[in-house]
Amino acid sequence: MIPPQGNAEFVAAMEQVLDVYHRPYDAAFPVVCMDETPRQLIREMRTPVPMGPGRPARHDYEYRRCGTCNVFMATEPLAGKRMTKVTERRTKTDWAQFLADIATRCRDATRITLVMDNLNTHRPGALYEAYPPAQAKALWDRFEFVYTPKHGSWLNVAEVELNVMNRQCLNRRIGSVDVLAREVAAWQASRDRIRAKVDWQFTAEDARLKLKRLYPTHVV
Repeated sequence: MIPPQGNAEFVAAMEQVLDVYHRPYDAAFPVVCMDETPRQLIREMRTPVPMGPGRPARHDYEYRRCGTCNVFMATEPLAGKRMTKVTERRTKTDWAQFLADIATRCRDATRITLVMDNLNTHRPGALYEAYPPAQAKALWDRFEFVYTPKHGSWLNVAEVELNVMNRQCLNRRIGSVDVLAREVAAWQASRDRIRAKVDWQFTAEDARLKLKRLYPTHVV
């Protein structure tokens, strides 16, 4: 969804994100993009027929819904690394714990720039709900939070990684959290092994031309 014309708040947040993406790589100040996606667990009712010469795999139309779960994604676009975590829910506490995991993964970093959307669970207060005050503040101090604008989730590189994961790994029936977690972990290891990166090219200068209608009009 594209915001209305003359949306100064949108373009301000967008240009901030685009500036972050064009920082040179610095291991001491990594840029990490974070997102999450709900997944429905679906179990086969009958054993699928595997593919054969000139014959695609076959699945029975019947299936069983086995609830839902959530997949967190954090990726360093310039480093070709990512981090995933499968959780049963998507609460403030789950998000806070995932941030702690990111901080541990980037333990040698001075400060982590975290790009994410404006979901109501993505707020510093969630850290204080999950941890004692001193621990929450120490964790918060590890991060610089940068939010994509409302209606601008396409600006989050982690969303690109989630789309790749869904296409390469999760485009089939998976009936349990444990199996899904193993599959996601194997996909992450494979993608990290080849150091797959996202080559982001869109700049603020491009936005001012291609998305000109979103910028307020100034009459001189």
